[in-house]
Amino acid sequence: MTKPLEIAWFSALCDDDYEFLGVPDASLASSWEHCRNIVMRAEESGFDNILLPSGYQLGIDTQMFAGAIAALTRSIRLLMAVRIGETWPPQLARQIATLDRILGLAPCGAGRLAVNIISSDMPGEKMDSEPRYARTVEAMNILKTLLNGQHLSHQGEFYKFDLDPARVSTLSGTCPPLYFGGLSPAAREAAAEGCDVYLMWPETLSGAKDLIADMTDRAAKRGRTLKYGFRAHVIVRETEAEARDYATRLLSKLDADKGAEIRGKSLDAQTFGVARQAELRAAAGDDGYIEDNLWTGIGRARSGCGAAIVGDPDQVLAKLRAYQALGIDAFILSGYPHMSECDMFARYVLPKLEHGKLSIS
Repeated sequence: MTKPLEIAWFSALCDDDYEFLGVPDASLASSWEHCRNIVMRAEESGFDNILLPSGYQLGIDTQMFAGAIAALTRSIRLLMAVRIGETWPPQLARQIATLDRILGLAPCGAGRLAVNIISSDMPGEKMDSEPRYARTVEAMNILKTLLNGQHLSHQGEFYKFDLDPARVSTLSGTCPPLYFGGLSPAAREAAAEGCDVYLMWPETLSGAKDLIADMTDRAAKRGRTLKYGFRAHVIVRETEAEARDYATRLLSKLDADKGAEIRGKSLDAQTFGVARQAELRAAAGDDGYIEDNLWTGIGRARSGCGAAIVGDPDQVLAKLRAYQALGIDAFILSGYPHMSECDMFARYVLPKLEHGKLSIS
């Protein structure tokens, strides 16, 4: 019997929602109302989790949004993205604990907060990859120590602390799961050292298999094990032809210069992960498919996650299960527009999956 998967959706906090890729639509721009409605629809549809992404030039603030939406939801888990360096780690730990208490427990008894740790340059700051990831490892260790209710005695390169945790704690008294991704050697070492769930952007089946093997080995050398998450877009329709036609429609108004402009706006626009998405796009056929049902066209107007699982319900389900067989434990999915594609996936695929909130114990 296969283990349940965690199935998450995506709320477009970073101005990343379109009917036609690269064509701004005021009704889909990031706002409290629009992003709230996506979260509420995902909860109503039965998704286990929802990613709240983080940017700077684009969209609205993640932590402020998370605090507001927490009081409106009852069961869905929030995967809140935080960029290390934006908030002093002890204060970030306190914010996480407070948000965890606002959220409360899901009806199943599970905690409703997870944290997506991001290591990237801050606005106006440039830092080499290796020290930036070293700072991230320090921050993850600080968060875990304080949120596990332990005294912190930390003398690192970037942070030096000797303090007790704040009075407020998470409901469980432990640190929420930390999700983290990155492809550079320094990023992989940071993930093996500090995260609970290693996230990857779209990959071929063979590429995902190799990456899982590499990360499993790196974690084992530290006496640790990891869970694995897969972030991708999805287009599901009643027939494969309809799904492929919709993918073509998404790109039908994209100007190449506009696509390059969009890709360049992200704080993460020059990373190993972004380079890998470009490699997949370059290696794909003329139709944009790098392998069966994996379409790289979305990456023409997106810096990060740059491919979609495309097909009829059985094909999409089979693709998810193929990744699951390699060791993927969680999927973070999205589609354009995010609200309507959420409905499509919830109608055609979600009922066929055994799924639930990911446990890292």
